Amino acid sequence: MKKISISNEVGPQSRNLRTLCSEVLVLVITALVYSFAFPGFLTDKGLCFFAFFSLVGMFAVIKNTTWKLIPFYGFLFGFIFYLCFNYWLKSFHPLAILIAPLIKGVELIFAFLALKAALTLFKKWAFLVEAVIWVAYAYLSQSWFAGYPYGTLGYAIYKYRILIQIADITGVWGITFMLVLPQIFLGNWLSDYYNNRQFGLWQTIKKEKIAVISYAVFVLITIVYGLFSISYWNNKEPDLNWRVATVQHNADSWEGGYSTYKMNFTNLSRMSLEALREDPDIILWSETAFVPSVNWHTKHPNEKDPKTTQLVDDFVNFGKGLPVPLVTGNPEGVIDDSSLSAYDEDDNWNRKNYNTVIFFDEGEIKQTYRKQHLVPFTEHFPYEKQLPLLYKLLKANDFHWWEKGDESVVFTTAEGVKFSTPICFEDVFGDVCANFVKNGADVILNMTNDSWSGVVSAEMQHAAMATFRSIENRKTTIRSTNSGISCMISPIGKIIDPMTPFKAYWHIYDVPVFTEKSETLYTRYNDWFGKAMGIIGLLLLGFGLVLKLLKKRDK
Repeated sequence: MKKISISNEVGPQSRNLRTLCSEVLVLVITALVYSFAFPGFLTDKGLCFFAFFSLVGMFAVIKNTTWKLIPFYGFLFGFIFYLCFNYWLKSFHPLAILIAPLIKGVELIFAFLALKAALTLFKKWAFLVEAVIWVAYAYLSQSWFAGYPYGTLGYAIYKYRILIQIADITGVWGITFMLVLPQIFLGNWLSDYYNNRQFGLWQTIKKEKIAVISYAVFVLITIVYGLFSISYWNNKEPDLNWRVATVQHNADSWEGGYSTYKMNFTNLSRMSLEALREDPDIILWSETAFVPSVNWHTKHPNEKDPKTTQLVDDFVNFGKGLPVPLVTGNPEGVIDDSSLSAYDEDDNWNRKNYNTVIFFDEGEIKQTYRKQHLVPFTEHFPYEKQLPLLYKLLKANDFHWWEKGDESVVFTTAEGVKFSTPICFEDVFGDVCANFVKNGADVILNMTNDSWSGVVSAEMQHAAMATFRSIENRKTTIRSTNSGISCMISPIGKIIDPMTPFKAYWHIYDVPVFTEKSETLYTRYNDWFGKAMGIIGLLLLGFGLVLKLLKKRDK
């Protein structure tokens, strides 16, 4: 095919309402198709193969459009995608379905500006710089106060295990790079082809054969490494076998009140006693499964609330009667001001609270873990002085905040099993789980409450990300949830025996425990690939800008 001649009348400079509408339409469709790659309202498990092409249109628009429209397009794409992808946030709180898309829309303004800058500053290799920037954005967007890794491209292919085994080296960031690079290449080609400024696709591939061959080698290495890793871990004998009873009581812990707490405890204890017939080594409940604080009410019983005190006593007596340990989420209340009593004359509590997991054995709390990475806005908001109006708005909407833990606790059973318990949201952050394993955990037990979402897709989005934690650290994960997705995840990221969502019952997992202390590259350095992309992206943009200014001065 001959090269099509460049027309001075056609290109991104010649713009009209039709062009604008076309670009907006492409962005909206791209955002929708991208959301379909993940578990969502279209399908509970996601159309994972969409992840290989769903962003092509977005990159074509970025190349085709003008600088003036880039901020608007970045916000539009981010808002539409997260509105569709996280549609279930409306069940979390009416404000949440607006806050998350708004924040992500603003983030993507900066991402789009950086991507457009790469196209302006670099010509031949712009697509490589854009890939670096996209991964850098994905990493940085989860690394600040409102960090939210939901929607990261690499997580969409959680079912394609051969392609994601490199997570034990690069984390999800290397997988995201692998997926986004060809989409940028195709998006840029489409834009140029549309504007009569490009060869046909095959001629373009031949022209960029060094980049194409290098990428093909990278994918081939990824596949070979994936096949080897899967074979190795499938045939590896565990050092220990740990029999775990997971109890899914299918009740939203946010629905408070004594009657709710009593009913949940009755159901949890009944199913736990049933599970004991299968001779487990330990029983797991979920995040805040038992709500009244055992620590607070045993140390500071409230005479004006004898029913709650009695319920805590019932829990303690139940624990004493168990022949195995019990691990459950339970808010930890502690004295806030040590100079004051637990209750004032108006019965106000002198108390601060942690979202906590307790390891209850032989009638007492042996160890506790306090949640370290709190959910922004709903569990944690540190900007009361800087943003007083937003602080008051959140308080007015009944948001209550926890204190922040500061230790990656490792629990140890009598059999010698070492495990850690990231709470709910924490297992979507690779560095949090890597720190547990680095501290000595041989098993990851995630304690989650996702029942408030009301939909399986929200729970599946969460579980899909959790599969990467097992691969990154080569440790078995057990997810103990109140309504789904309770399951076991093998060191190759395979979801095993998922319990039926929104159904109350229990299940026994025979957990393979790998105790060898050799750390994966990811465990040791966690998000090194994402951090490197951030630094390299910044340096490249700076270098490109300096070169452009020097060339302009020389003219």
